[in-house]
Amino acid sequence: MTNKFRPHVHVLPEDDANRQIANGFISFNPNLNKAIQILPPSGGWLKVVNELKTVQGPKMQNIPLRMLVLLIDFDNKIERLTDVRAQIPDGLQSRVFVLGVLSEPERLKADFKKTFEGIGEALAQDCADNHQTFWDHELLRHNHSELEHLRSSVRPFLFQ
Repeated sequence: MTNKFRPHVHVLPEDDANRQIANGFISFNPNLNKAIQILPPSGGWLKVVNELKTVQGPKMQNIPLRMLVLLIDFDNKIERLTDVRAQIPDGLQSRVFVLGVLSEPERLKADFKKTFEGIGEALAQDCADNHQTFWDHELLRHNHSELEHLRSSVRPFLFQ
């Protein structure tokens, strides 16, 4: 459970595959689970956006140290980032991040030859080392601008 009086991140995954990737990310370092909470999967990227607008966004208005990662499948639609960012409520743009696999996690799993959790651990290792080894994969590199924004926001309290 995260402490609302300290900087923290909630992760809202689209589906169970994305949830498993997020779980792998926090299992990389046991201290991460003190600052990151993974919410239940929403059941689709449109439901993630709806939950942002109706539940998570309003909560964030009263919790200024909370950041939110929307973990979605892009379904080979690069414009989805623009579409989702356009629906982020005013005042939350700097604290909400949209990340995901360009197609779907199952393809990334086949390419990496890792479990979903293993993918999450590899991505966390890249973040901890400030590298792009896994993040530079063709199915993830579209996340570059969001990832840089996220890293600059969370590095001080996640990866000292």
